[in-house]
Amino acid sequence: MSVITPIPDTASEQAVFRKVVLRIVPFLMLCYVISYLDRVNVGFAKLQMSSDLGFSEAAFGLGAGLFFIGYFFFEVPSNMILQKVGAKVWIARIMITWGIVSGSFMFVNNEIVFYILRFLLGVAEAGFYPGVIFYCTLWFPAHRRARVIAMFMSAIPLAGIFGNPLSGWIMGTFDEVGGLGGWQWMFIIEAIPAILIGVWTLFYLDSSVQKAKWLTQEEKDIVEAAVAEDSSHQTHQRLRDAFREPKVWLMCLIYFCFVMGQYALTFWTPTFVKSTGISSELTIGVLSAIPFLAALIAMNLFGHSADRHRERRWHLIIPALMGAVGFSMAAVTTGSTVLALISLSIAAAGVLTCAPLFWSLPTAFLGGSAAAAGIAVVNSVGNLAGFVSPYMIGAVKDATDSTVVPMFILSGILLLGALCVFSTKKDVVNR
Repeated sequence: MSVITPIPDTASEQAVFRKVVLRIVPFLMLCYVISYLDRVNVGFAKLQMSSDLGFSEAAFGLGAGLFFIGYFFFEVPSNMILQKVGAKVWIARIMITWGIVSGSFMFVNNEIVFYILRFLLGVAEAGFYPGVIFYCTLWFPAHRRARVIAMFMSAIPLAGIFGNPLSGWIMGTFDEVGGLGGWQWMFIIEAIPAILIGVWTLFYLDSSVQKAKWLTQEEKDIVEAAVAEDSSHQTHQRLRDAFREPKVWLMCLIYFCFVMGQYALTFWTPTFVKSTGISSELTIGVLSAIPFLAALIAMNLFGHSADRHRERRWHLIIPALMGAVGFSMAAVTTGSTVLALISLSIAAAGVLTCAPLFWSLPTAFLGGSAAAAGIAVVNSVGNLAGFVSPYMIGAVKDATDSTVVPMFILSGILLLGALCVFSTKKDVVNR
């Protein structure tokens, strides 16, 4: 094995990392678009599913959130297995199994089956997102990572931009075809790409830099030298360090706050748009895509700026405050479709920008096995908000017949997240 030494040629390094980005990031984005669409298309299915099956708002919120309970319990084990067997094999396994489970939602006929399948979908998908974040730490040093993760997480708004109109079109076009509801066809059709791309993953991804046949040995040395130099700043390398480090649990709280806003947006935007007086599923889908377009622009602008200035805290605090303002505006603009979309766009630009920028914080001080476990711990604990958020909104909406109170609650939670980010030491996270 060759000895890795820092490579001073900045032009060569930039060219190599441009090549790595073009090879890896678009493919991972495609995987995440499919993943996220299969995770949240239940929010669109609700437009027909709840009335067809007689689900209350709280029952739907509980089912939507149970995904994250399965996700929570299997996240850390899944990510540790990924580190052992390699990203290629494990990400492929994850995609194929979640595609199978997602397609099985066509058989839902009561609340119990709905709850079981949502839990199993979380189990199947556990490890994908933190696995990709960990995978990025093997290929990119910290000062390149915010931009890369922002590009990867552009998949979330892209899933909304293309997935919402697609889901609306499928539900409107295929309703009652072959005796199935439009929501059943949506689950079947949108599950197929996950299985196909999962198989493709086995032939496309490389589990390590040295196994990348599309890089020369010199290019591999450049990548590994940059990552190795970056790792010298990480103070925690062992698995147990991830559980003993107080900053990891602070990261859990911060991420929990941001995920509360993220899943409130993705699960409830179609319902929120419908409440302004829109009835056509396709129209709801097209209008629901607008906030995600705003988020796509914002998250990449903030990601580029954070890397250019090597500053993380304020690039994370400001989007969190934007999300709080957007949800507060949404609470008082339910009577106007235009104003509601403006409010949701501000909220989406804020909360969806928080996620990619957030991961620059824990990966700045975690390395080795601690990174694999720590990222999974933060993601699994934080994603419990994916259970709390839709259930809280559904329960409060049932009780008050209004979305005003939950919108203000979400604003307060995002403010708490911003304050926690402010409490972090800038010399630790700004690199």
